[in-house]
Amino acid sequence: MLTYEGYHASVVYREDDGLLFGTVLDLRDTVIFEAECAREVEAAFQGAVDDYLAFCKARGREPDRPYSGRFNLRLKPTLHRAAHLAAAEAEDSMNGFIIQAVQNELERRGITPE
Repeated sequence: MLTYEGYHASVVYREDDGLLFGTVLDLRDTVIFEAECAREVEAAFQGAVDDYLAFCKARGREPDRPYSGRFNLRLKPTLHRAAHLAAAEAEDSMNGFIIQAVQNELERRGITPE
């Protein structure tokens, strides 16, 4: 995964044209880039982010920023109830309980948040 100015991108190889195709994640807007070889991918990604930020500035529009730290979560009612009871038993809020669950899962997978 590529990172630049707080934005992230994924890159895939397209067999049909032999190009590396990237997508900037974390945005409602679609920002893509291409590169012919691995050496060019990072520069193409950075250029795409820079172009996106310049585009927003030229239009007086605030660019999407990656993740606010808030998200809506939909659970089955039985899972919601069980999580609420577990949080209450631990004398924690639902927010604290979910944060801990996410941290535990990331740690289990060996993922360290930036």
